[in-house]
Parts: sequence; structure tokens; C-alpha cells
Amino acid sequence: MKQLVITADDFGAAEAVNIAVERTHENGILTAASLMVSGAAASDAVRRARALASLRVGLHLVLVDGKPILPAASVPALVDGRGHFRNDMARAGAAMFFFPAVRRQLEAEIAAQFEAFAATGLKLDHVNAHKHFHLHPTIAGLILKIGRQYGLRGARVPLEPQSVLGKIEMHGASGTVALTAPFARMLRSRFRRAGIAAPDQVFGLAWSGAMTASRLAGLITHLPEGLSEIYMHPALGEYPGSAPGYGYGAEMAALTDPRMKELIAAGDIRLGGFGDFPVQ
Repeated sequence: MKQLVITADDFGAAEAVNIAVERTHENGILTAASLMVSGAAASDAVRRARALASLRVGLHLVLVDGKPILPAASVPALVDGRGHFRNDMARAGAAMFFFPAVRRQLEAEIAAQFEAFAATGLKLDHVNAHKHFHLHPTIAGLILKIGRQYGLRGARVPLEPQSVLGKIEMHGASGTVALTAPFARMLRSRFRRAGIAAPDQVFGLAWSGAMTASRLAGLITHLPEGLSEIYMHPALGEYPGSAPGYGYGAEMAALTDPRMKELIAAGDIRLGGFGDFPVQ
């Protein structure tokens, strides 16, 4: 059986993202969105999500390239002089692993983001982390510890089968994938043992910000059996804080391309959120 979650990341980052999420869910194939609770347009995102009963919404945990929910003075080891999260992920990750004081601040911030999501009144469908920082074992452990208090049911595991990408277009071997795949497999097992739905495969890593209509159609056509997630970044266009070079408008157009629904029907693919599918 083929089951598919199609997720928009960075929900709440800007109104340009929120409008795209709304439109691609109502007029396209988007089934889920991951909310940045500290995003500049988080309140607007929540308002729109409440009006979209079939949109599954999860927490996009931000611990890098953003601002904390807690005051910067409460998490000094996690932030820089501007009060933004540190972007030196390797050094920040090492501190999270080795220093108890940093872990306490990290736990407090993760709990605050889960609590901020709960305060929206939206049902928590899933969790993932900005830039896949939840591959870090300390962050993953805290997600499990805190998430179960908030009814966590699903989580992204960034494990992308290169063989499927190769069926769509020429694709060279990725050193990053080779490096992270063992950690991703361990993370998937860890989530599933805890009763949290984790996909068999995830697509969006290699083509992040470049998920064109032809690539999306190829993924749907060659979708493997089991539970898959395709994550994308639809938006009306660039916005403050957006990633340079991302094809936001092209991804939005791909999600609303009428061919996609036809391909999903032809492939007998069931769409939904993580909470709509049983734990593997």
C-alpha cells in the first residue's frame, strides 16, 4: 500500500508562505504543514489552519536559523549576541551533547515550543526540526521525552532513497546522504519503538527548494510502497528570511498542477497526515 504525506515547511515564517499553504491545500495536493511557532507570521498561520479542517499541522522545531520562544537570557548558550539561535550547528550540537547546563536550556526551549503549539488549539500531527537538527541524538531524545506529553504521533526521518531519484533524472551519489543515513535509520527505529509514526522514506532533501512539477510528478509516479513523505517550501515568492535561490513559486505551482491528482489516483496512493496512518 502506498501512503503519502505532502508537507509544507516553514508555515508561519511569513504571510507569503501561509497563503501558499492555504492555496495548495485547498486547490492542490498539500496535506500537511509544519508550523514555526516563533515565526513572524505564526498567528496568521494559526488563523488560516483553524479554517482548514483537513490540513494536518505539526511543529517545525526551530533551534537554528531563527529566534527562541524563551527570552534569550533564559537560553544564553543557545543564542548569539543578537538573541538569535547560533548557526554553528557542529559546535552548538557538541555543547548540547556534552554540557548538562546547555541540555537544560535546550530542554526548556523545546518544551516551550511544544507548549506554544499546544496553546494554538491545533491538533499536533507531527514534529520535525529546521535543517533536520533532530538527527542530533540529544534533540531526538528530548523530542521523545517532551512530545509524548503533547500526544506526538508522527515525526520526519530524513532518509531519502537515491535509487528513486535516479529513476527521475541523473543523480550523483551524495556524501551528505551517506554520512547521515545511519543516524536517520537509528532515529526511525527509535521513533517507531516509541509508538511514533515515522516514514519509510522522505523526499525533499536533494531537491530542497527546487521541487519542480516534473520532479514531483516523477516522485509520485515512482513512489515506493509504504509510508512516504514529500516535503516542500511553497510561497508566493521571496520573503524576509527566505533561502536564497529557492524556487518558492515553482513549488507552489507544482502542488497545484492538475496532473498531480491524476497521478495520485492512477497510483492508488492514499494521502493524509502522519496521524492518518498506523505506526509501522
